[in-house]
Amino acid sequence: MASEIDSHTIAKAYAGWAPFYDLVFGAVFAPGRRASIAAAERIGGRILDVGVGTGISLAEYSRRNRIVGVDFSEPMLRKAQERVVRQKLSHIESLAVMDAQHLGFPNGSFDVVVAQFVITAVPDPEATLNEFARVTKPGGEIILVNHLGAEAGLQRDFEHWFAPLGRRLGWRPEFEWARLSQWAQQHGGVHVIERRDLPPLGLFSLIRFGIGEAGIRETDLGEAGMGEAGRGAAAAPSANRG
Repeated sequence: MASEIDSHTIAKAYAGWAPFYDLVFGAVFAPGRRASIAAAERIGGRILDVGVGTGISLAEYSRRNRIVGVDFSEPMLRKAQERVVRQKLSHIESLAVMDAQHLGFPNGSFDVVVAQFVITAVPDPEATLNEFARVTKPGGEIILVNHLGAEAGLQRDFEHWFAPLGRRLGWRPEFEWARLSQWAQQHGGVHVIERRDLPPLGLFSLIRFGIGEAGIRETDLGEAGMGEAGRGAAAAPSANRG
């Protein structure tokens, strides 16, 4: 197994990506951005966008919500700050350079935590998820969008082969769903609400965790590679959130 990613590698990688991140990834990541924002806005309120990057998603949030954005990369965050000023995004409460594993907010500060393409690009995903859960209010949600590694076959072989280069670029291409589901089971007070594939070609997945209230847990949904019927059942509780 390839070694874990480290903070220095992340900082170096995303400082390099900053000047052309939107050009390279903007269109590819757009379906994931839209899906995660739509899920967050079914709850609304005060939303923490972790790994806000260049701020490409900020204008897509409704003005009725208050958005706080944080990112580990100062060069990326400068782009976000410029975007807020240029586009007059008055619903952005604040932007700050911050380590996702050590969020500088009190417990229960946010109604929703959104992390787009982040959880595979932090040194300790479980510690990061613990922080997400800590700063989310009871009844709130953690919403992730990410590529999840294949569990078998040629795709899995390729992702593991590519992993060392992927780390130098700033992410883990072989990161599997089991790591997220095991975290939820071990954490307590967290349950899986939904996991579903997104376009293009199911390359990315939307994952929703509920905080502090009963819901359908991943263990009730069957295997991690559940079919569309199972995923539809997992999504059913969200219809009651209004």
